Amino acid sequence: MPQTLRSVIPRARRARAALLTSAVSVCLIAASTPSPAVPLGIGDRLFPTLGNPGYDVGSYDLSFTYPGRNDKPLTAVTTISARVTEPLKSVNLDFARGTVQSVDVNGAPAAFTGAGEDLVITPNAPLPRGSALRITVRHTSDPLPAKGKDGGWVRTDDGLVMANQADAAHLVFPCNDHPSDKAMFTIHVTAPNGYTAVANGVPAGTLRARGSTTWTYRTMHPMATELAQVSIGRSAVPRRRGPHGLPVRDVIPAKDRQILEPWLKKTPGQIAWMEGKVGPFPFERYGVLVAQARTGYELETQTLSLFERRLFTEPAFPKWYVESVMVHELSHQWFGDSVSPRTWSDVWLNEGHATWYETLYAEETAHRPMEARIKAAYAVSDAMRAAGGPPAAPKGPEPGQKISLFRPNVYDGGALVLYALRQEIGRSAFERLERLWVGLYRDGTATTADFERLASRTAGRDLTVFFRGWLHSEKTPPMPGHPDWKIKAVQGPKAPR
Repeated sequence: MPQTLRSVIPRARRARAALLTSAVSVCLIAASTPSPAVPLGIGDRLFPTLGNPGYDVGSYDLSFTYPGRNDKPLTAVTTISARVTEPLKSVNLDFARGTVQSVDVNGAPAAFTGAGEDLVITPNAPLPRGSALRITVRHTSDPLPAKGKDGGWVRTDDGLVMANQADAAHLVFPCNDHPSDKAMFTIHVTAPNGYTAVANGVPAGTLRARGSTTWTYRTMHPMATELAQVSIGRSAVPRRRGPHGLPVRDVIPAKDRQILEPWLKKTPGQIAWMEGKVGPFPFERYGVLVAQARTGYELETQTLSLFERRLFTEPAFPKWYVESVMVHELSHQWFGDSVSPRTWSDVWLNEGHATWYETLYAEETAHRPMEARIKAAYAVSDAMRAAGGPPAAPKGPEPGQKISLFRPNVYDGGALVLYALRQEIGRSAFERLERLWVGLYRDGTATTADFERLASRTAGRDLTVFFRGWLHSEKTPPMPGHPDWKIKAVQGPKAPR
């Protein structure tokens, strides 16, 4: 998506690099399963082979050892604690960029092999429904992109960060890589002295050894794999307090502390603004992670949002725009992180809300009228739907470009739905709905149907027809309260000359 300012609703720059669908097999040192291994999935409409059936992950324990260079593999150990939900003879994990040395299941060595982007594990004995499952995988984690692949580790000028959305966590560590299976995380990072490692959650201790330091972090709330974050670099970690004493911890290049401070000090006020709209911040802390890298996007990794350095240093970006992008990622902590999409077709719930609040923030703090931006987006809404599908029924990613799911129809189109809903049910009911939504589904997952039901209950009337048009139709309905608003005709392909 474009990197420059746009005439319609401004949003975080989400032009993610293509993450091609061609499979990259896990490099295996030993072992094989006694029966043919096949990649599985949970049947997500947009990513059918993502995630795996038969178990529910409770927690991940990740250990990474950084060699001091970001072009060399990290050594890693991933331990997954789960509960078996159906009888299993083998277990599939998503994993596609690393070398597996060994796998243990419940303390005993297990056979393993690769199948597409899955690691297929066969324990010594079948696993009965309801039993505990503990898998330990010793592997490497490769920060260099394979040919035709991107995502996962992002190399910065001084180290590494993660960018795992939508389905790239399994390019870093073995996992059940789908947002419907959220879990607790403990993350250990060992790096040579002189580096600083920070991850999601709260610090849980450091261990200094000869020439290196190990940092440990733990989440206090469940997290989707796509939201995991690890930063390794020559970093400073400024700290301050947000509303109600909330710890705010930023991670920035140490040399940039002075030039970034004017932006970082805005975060507590932005959190207070969001709390005034939807209620208490949903996590144990927050912060801004500034990376010296060209990613083409910002990313709402849980408790530590990822930003490109140039967002804050490029003179062409107006102050109001930079702040609205910061609020976009901040609002995701409620919409997308705390309340996560049950399927990737529900992604408009993330991006529509984040776009809504960044736009509302710009209106209230920078006098950038929301209505003007919404009207401009409305004019091209049919074109957005033609290109990307209705907001709640997005088209699949372009061939070889999984990240192309993030099109304007789920950003601007999602914000249009929310504006229309506020027009339909009134400001008071809409604001009550927003608070109910993030409270009812906090730390969980939810679907578009859940939102529709809650909206109808809050409004005190059936909104099925309203949502059918605004969320599921190929054509955009008339905007409530604005009969004069017009939609530009969608231009078809030109006839050959």
